[in-house]
Amino acid sequence: MVEDTLMTNSKGMILKRIQFALRKENGLKSQWSGMEPSHRGIDRKYETHSKLGKEERLRLFTDRVSDYKADVTRAEESDLPEVIANICAAEQVKKLVIPTGIDARWLPDKSSGIALISDEPEPLSVREIDQSDAVLTGCFRAVAQTGMIVMTGGAGQGRRMLTLLPDFHICVVRTDQVVGIIPEVIWELDTMIREKKAPVTFISGPSATSDIELDRVEGVHGPRRLHVVMV
Repeated sequence: MVEDTLMTNSKGMILKRIQFALRKENGLKSQWSGMEPSHRGIDRKYETHSKLGKEERLRLFTDRVSDYKADVTRAEESDLPEVIANICAAEQVKKLVIPTGIDARWLPDKSSGIALISDEPEPLSVREIDQSDAVLTGCFRAVAQTGMIVMTGGAGQGRRMLTLLPDFHICVVRTDQVVGIIPEVIWELDTMIREKKAPVTFISGPSATSDIELDRVEGVHGPRRLHVVMV
């Protein structure tokens, strides 16, 4: 009974704060006066920008994303078609999904024997995506501190489904997209989410999970393999 009461009170408190926030955002007077969260007045003095130089950021990002069991290749942009073709050949990729707005200069030529499956002009069906071998995308940002890749559904990134169904994800990351720490990208995402309602996906290596005995299983809710090409 005591536990039920505590749970009910906690749930009620959370719902009241949500309602307060929603009403305030819409310019409505809240019936929950005095319920404004106390954390708004906290003085935040945490680091907001990295002090690492460019090469330090790139080395750290490479180390961290490799720790997640992702492969990393550095390449010049002019070499991308050959690099991507070689990655596909090594992984026996015959059907490669490409999102709307991808840079055509990245794509392997016809002599590679790779069938490029475009998500335009008509969006690919779940079956078509699922029967592909891999997907090639760009990204919005990458974070050196955590080895994390950030996707926002923009040009060359594609719908979220495109990076969840294929078993293999090849992601092109430009070196100028790599920031040092998470707060640097959060400020940008705040604007994109509020103004553009952008869908955000954070990728930290291949999809993986562990059970209570810490047995790692990959490919549970996304690609089992990730190859990052840093340009």
